[in-house]
Amino acid sequence: MVIVLGIAVYPIVRVLTESVRTPTGTGTAVWSEVLGSQAFRDALWRTVSIAACSTAGCLVLGTFLAVVLAFVPFPGSGVVGRLVDTVLTLPSFLITLAFTFLYGTAGAVNALISRITGNGAPVLDFLTTPAGIVVAEITYFTPFVVRPLLAAFAQLPREQLDVAASLGASPWRVLRQVVLPEAWPALAAGGSLVLLLTLNEFGIVLFTGAKGVITLPALIYTRGIVTFDLPGAAVLASVQVLLSLSLYVGYRLIFAWFTRIRED
Repeated sequence: MVIVLGIAVYPIVRVLTESVRTPTGTGTAVWSEVLGSQAFRDALWRTVSIAACSTAGCLVLGTFLAVVLAFVPFPGSGVVGRLVDTVLTLPSFLITLAFTFLYGTAGAVNALISRITGNGAPVLDFLTTPAGIVVAEITYFTPFVVRPLLAAFAQLPREQLDVAASLGASPWRVLRQVVLPEAWPALAAGGSLVLLLTLNEFGIVLFTGAKGVITLPALIYTRGIVTFDLPGAAVLASVQVLLSLSLYVGYRLIFAWFTRIRED
């Protein structure tokens, strides 16, 4: 309890204290100014929309990769699985740098297209847009969905699949009615983790160079480090903490509700 208070509670209390500090003492003037600004509303909407799109993409791509790795044997599947684990160990900005070298305006893909078509203008120019950030986050965070699903699939009794197949069920029906219902807790856990991480992601947004794409973490950095507006940054950080805690509490409530339904 002492460790939790020192590591988690104390910094949050300090942030809240800083957020109500004004030149004349304490008050809610900074909160009113920050929450009423158009920059905050734009950053909040952009943060939530990018996180939601990235999470949806990770769930779709991660489920596909996990099913293929678990149930569709092919040469090199073990290598692909280890590559998935390797991505988990890399910092997020390396993915962004790789995307820059590949899909940037001076990247390898644009250079190849220009060589083929003879057109010197870059064809691909999406990295500095919200779509580029979403694609980069899907690439980086998909393993956080794949790994829990693979663990869940490994615990699935093979007899259930054999019985379903012997009764004439198609592979799609076996996947939909046997495999995925057993793996939904792992899918929900992976999706919730990805949503939490993408809500707080800063490195990918920073290294893409998307100056017009300002999320809440980027706005906190701008107000706290660039302009040295600590009270304003503390207000934004408080909102960010509230979003994360709300997501965690919502996940726990929904998970408990679904578990109770399944048991009944």
